[in-house]
Amino acid sequence: MTDDPNLSATAARIASGDRRALARAITLVESARPDHRTQALALLDALGTDRQALRIGLSGTPGVGKSTFIESFGLMLTAMGKKVAVLAVDPSSARSGGSILGDKTRMDMLARDPNAFIRPSPSQTQLGGVARRTREAVALCEAAGYDVVLIETVGVGQSETLVAQMSDLFVLLLAPAGGDELQGVKRGIMEIADIVLVNKADGDLKAQATRTRADYAGALRLLRKRAQDPDGYPLAKTVSALETEGLTDAWDAMQTLTDWRRDHGIWDQTRADQARHWFKEEVQLQLMAQLTGDADLRDRLDHMERRVIAGDMSPAAAAMQVLAKPA
Repeated sequence: MTDDPNLSATAARIASGDRRALARAITLVESARPDHRTQALALLDALGTDRQALRIGLSGTPGVGKSTFIESFGLMLTAMGKKVAVLAVDPSSARSGGSILGDKTRMDMLARDPNAFIRPSPSQTQLGGVARRTREAVALCEAAGYDVVLIETVGVGQSETLVAQMSDLFVLLLAPAGGDELQGVKRGIMEIADIVLVNKADGDLKAQATRTRADYAGALRLLRKRAQDPDGYPLAKTVSALETEGLTDAWDAMQTLTDWRRDHGIWDQTRADQARHWFKEEVQLQLMAQLTGDADLRDRLDHMERRVIAGDMSPAAAAMQVLAKPA
């Protein structure tokens, strides 16, 4: 869109909150086509970074009720007059690359809310539980005036710590369980959790949810104190997305943490650190793209790959040969 006379108009529509324009822009940044990439970067540059939303990373074990929680939580926020965007990353098939992308059908009430925007995106086998361009989709949602951006990640695992590099706070959603439930959650994801919410704290599961919350509260106290936390954080709470209980309390805890981080300069420092991380990540990705796009380098890469497979060279030595400058 660099030479596109409609660039300013497109940016203006997004800035005014046009959901259709926002959806098209996210499709553009997700595209792998080189011409689309150029257009996407021009659009992002035109929109700027003046607007900031509260970015909340959300993950949870399968069956914990993430979609139900997001819908109830999102509807509560829109009732407060806030605009909420949900970027839900669906797992992609490693074989076909396909993805179900069914989040809108699971959050039909929120999807109909004029102050909400739901965008399912395929992870495209990207490690970290988030799509490669999720961070750019977040920037587009901020430019469109959304106050809260919820980033729902794929599953639970240590690789998902990548979401911490694009969110202001990270919420781990868990279900009531008995026995060794703490063993089912990786230490890495516990270490980045700011708030642990035990969902389904209703009916026969309410007492069990309370016990599970106490277990996780104890586990969080054993973790090393983090500089970005006030006293009492990370913390664990119980919620019932089905009966909408505990959601206001959870939101208050999120706001308290966010306000403290803003007041102590941690918010700005975190955003700066994230920008540095994604700059380095993008440089690595583009260098790899250049490596595979150059015919001579690709031939050298294929040659060295065959030597590694044959056992003639170690992977490290072959990599150095590929990247060595010609004499």
